[in-house]
Amino acid sequence: MGSDASARTNGMAAVAELFRQMAEGLETGRFGRRPRVGLTVLGSEHGPEEMVTGAELAARAYGDVDIVLVGPVSCEDARSRGLDAVWAEDVATQHARMEELLDSGELDACVTMHYTFPIGVSTVGRVVTPGRGREMFIATTTGTSGTDRVENMVKNAVYGIAAAKACGVSRPSVGILNVDGARQVERALRKLDGNGYAVRFAESARADGGAVMRGNDLLMGVPDVMVCDTLTGNLLMKVFSSFTTGGDYEASGYGYGPGVGEGYERIIMILSRASGAPVVAGAIRYAADLVRGDLRRVAATEFAAARSAGWSSLSEALGQQVQRADGGADPGAGIVPPAAKVVTHEIPGVDILQLEEAVRALWAAGIYAESGMGCTGPIVMVAQEDTDAAVGLLGKRGYL
Repeated sequence: MGSDASARTNGMAAVAELFRQMAEGLETGRFGRRPRVGLTVLGSEHGPEEMVTGAELAARAYGDVDIVLVGPVSCEDARSRGLDAVWAEDVATQHARMEELLDSGELDACVTMHYTFPIGVSTVGRVVTPGRGREMFIATTTGTSGTDRVENMVKNAVYGIAAAKACGVSRPSVGILNVDGARQVERALRKLDGNGYAVRFAESARADGGAVMRGNDLLMGVPDVMVCDTLTGNLLMKVFSSFTTGGDYEASGYGYGPGVGEGYERIIMILSRASGAPVVAGAIRYAADLVRGDLRRVAATEFAAARSAGWSSLSEALGQQVQRADGGADPGAGIVPPAAKVVTHEIPGVDILQLEEAVRALWAAGIYAESGMGCTGPIVMVAQEDTDAAVGLLGKRGYL
């Protein structure tokens, strides 16, 4: 009898949830399970309350998403604001809890800041452009797709297309910002397009047209996806989000976006530590859109299509064009890494084009190291006890 009663209770709960989803769908126009999006609350220059305020804004504006605060917020306090909460006492713990919740499926996506992605993963920002009020995806804005500028920007284009499609833009137009390497990127993308990976090129609003975008096109939001290097993209995000506030408070847009890369499964959205409550709310909306649009599936489809069009061989050819800044040989080439250690200390200041070379130089000296991308740029990560030796060697070799 107990098992029968339990089965009836579970069945009634399932029916109740179905009717709730139907009622919500009729009200909002969105059907299906509500995305469950986390938000870590520690790390903002404006304090934890600003993050919570952003979550409250999102909860009021978007009734189709469940929001979970991750940080030192009690469940009672969160529920009084119409939110859920998972306790974490500090920044490191909240990131660990975030990863656990994402990997277990308890969260579909999470919004955070000051988070390090592996090499090969970079974020696609989303802004509202001031000239026409059009939304535009900026590919990319944090992280790094690789170690070669042109190859990275080609990858960024695919990442941006994936994010735009997951947000419902069925045939996103692509423009390449007029920065170093733009023409090489255009040639590479046109080659992919000719080989079967469809790229819909935007046309500059300037009289001479073309797929290479000027500053005017940025302000007008001419392409759906603006392709650039990550450091330029990061700067653009800050300008678009805070040009009305004086710069210390980001008040517009959807944040720096999700980490996208081949084989990367988590939907982790990045904010700046200067992001204000409106951008926090926008990032939650962006995350929910990506969950509903199944970013992981869309990205995997785009990667497979690009590879079928020769992406791998094209990337290899572009990578072979990279020359060391000093024209010499890589001192760490062919070196096998020493025994792995837990790496917790970040060493910034190494140029992205020399990042992997610097890691191999440390390996050659018997120091285990890994490469990564922090909030301010490339980082070499080493164990705490190896920090002084690693910094000394990198400085001596000219990497710092």
